[in-house]
Amino acid sequence: MRQHSSQPGSPHRRPRWLPPLAAAIGVLLTATAGNWQLGRAHQKESLQQAYDRGTQEPPVHLGAIRADASNLRMRRVEAEGRFIPEGLVLLDNKTRHGRPGYEVIMPLKIPESPMHVLIDRGWIEAGPERSRLPVVKTPDVNVKIIGIATVPGRFLELSNKANNGVVWQNLTIERYVARTGLEIQPIVVQQQNDLDDGLLRSWERPDFRITTHYAYAVQWFSFCGLIIIFYLYFYVASLRSKKNQKDASPSGLD
Repeated sequence: MRQHSSQPGSPHRRPRWLPPLAAAIGVLLTATAGNWQLGRAHQKESLQQAYDRGTQEPPVHLGAIRADASNLRMRRVEAEGRFIPEGLVLLDNKTRHGRPGYEVIMPLKIPESPMHVLIDRGWIEAGPERSRLPVVKTPDVNVKIIGIATVPGRFLELSNKANNGVVWQNLTIERYVARTGLEIQPIVVQQQNDLDDGLLRSWERPDFRITTHYAYAVQWFSFCGLIIIFYLYFYVASLRSKKNQKDASPSGLD
């Protein structure tokens, strides 16, 4: 007679529902991750299209009325006013062609209004001594600035003392307002037009990493497909094994 696995000393058999449950969970998780990466890729494509459109459209004028940052992000804007050198901020750890330097942030005051616009005027090289800050040439007349509106993003800081003095590690509108008390438009304008101030303005097109998200999506969907293939393979193999055992059982009877 055949001996059954339930006899003493036989290995413990795993529940029949465990493999399909594990496969279903694996398929669900990998498919969800793949769809999330596809969604992110589509969002980044929308941002890239908005950026390309914004750089080609006529500039939006910034005045005394507070603007909506969500409607201006990555669009061409223009503002007229006078720079306020006392509001200078130098963003640290900015390199160009392997040379260390700063991005020069300065408020532009709108005439006959308390409103200001933060302008990223460009890049300036750091001197050989970090304790000696570079001199920023600033026009002392009303100027017209044309550039791309940006919204400072999120970042990770190891210390809340990163923005002491003129040199800052990171910039947000809220932090700048808290430090200066100025009324500020909710954007930072990357200046594009030249003012003969010696600053380098070579803004690169943002890298939206669209292909990276598509690559991650392909990886997750591949994992999903492999789980399905392996499960079906072992499921069919198990059915064949049971069928062979059933067909061979009569020969094992006494």
